[in-house]
Amino acid sequence: MSQTNFDVASLRTFVVGMELGSFAKAADRVGRSTSAVSAQIKKLEEQSGAPLFKKAGRNLALTEAGETMLRFARRLVDLNDEAAVAMRGPDLEGWIRLGLQEDFGEIMLPEILGRFSRAHPKVRIEARVARNTELLGRIDTNDLDLALVWDDSVASVPGLQNGVRHEQIATPAMCWIGSSTLPWNPDRAEPLPLVAFDRACLFFSAATAALDRANIPWRVAFTSPSLSGLWAAAAAGLGLTVRTRFGLPASVSAFDGREIGLPALPSVPLSLVRASATSTPPVQQLAALILESVRGGSASFDRIAA
Repeated sequence: MSQTNFDVASLRTFVVGMELGSFAKAADRVGRSTSAVSAQIKKLEEQSGAPLFKKAGRNLALTEAGETMLRFARRLVDLNDEAAVAMRGPDLEGWIRLGLQEDFGEIMLPEILGRFSRAHPKVRIEARVARNTELLGRIDTNDLDLALVWDDSVASVPGLQNGVRHEQIATPAMCWIGSSTLPWNPDRAEPLPLVAFDRACLFFSAATAALDRANIPWRVAFTSPSLSGLWAAAAAGLGLTVRTRFGLPASVSAFDGREIGLPALPSVPLSLVRASATSTPPVQQLAALILESVRGGSASFDRIAA
């Protein structure tokens, strides 16, 4: 009996298509024509020996076999990518100091850093989750090698504007975030309750500026020093907060402002910054893995920088 050998490229297209919710979008992401993507998915279904999709209204949903295939496809694609990373630098040794915003900690730490650590066990990684100001300050003093930041304040760090140490990698849109039951009725003359950090924040500033331009009254209903506090308050229905769709917990929902009577919000640049224009090989490898993950694997970004 011959063995079934699933094609990694087809599995990757399947995973990306499900993450993006569209195989037409997946074709653009993986660099193939829509007809080639259709052929990949058809072959994958034939090899599986069971239908992977079923009708769900006007859309397609996964069958039980499709859910099983998706779980294995993710594992196989990750394993393939780990092998590729390992073969590009099998003898890497050294130390990497990485800084992250809170938005990325829960996803990036276990997924990307876990994959990198398994491929390069001789490289020590020291990760810090902090605010933009602290991360950029540590980049400037060489206390961090890499930092993934919202780059509203990148210009305040000398030398980052030349494009060598500062690379803008995405521009996700901000969105209104709250519980499934909105804590505000646009037909009532009541201020919109907001959930915010207990300090200056570019997301809060963008939200209040948009509300002021639309002549919508607002009030601060809850403040917290941490992002987890914002998520908890928003999930409890105390008010709306503003963030991107990246890293949203299942307890909250993102809303299009136009659908709930609120103004549209701007996009925010996301950048990877480096302490030095000449990085060590481990830092270069991790930077490449972060760039690949953000640009190629996140359906949360509305627009990806070219």
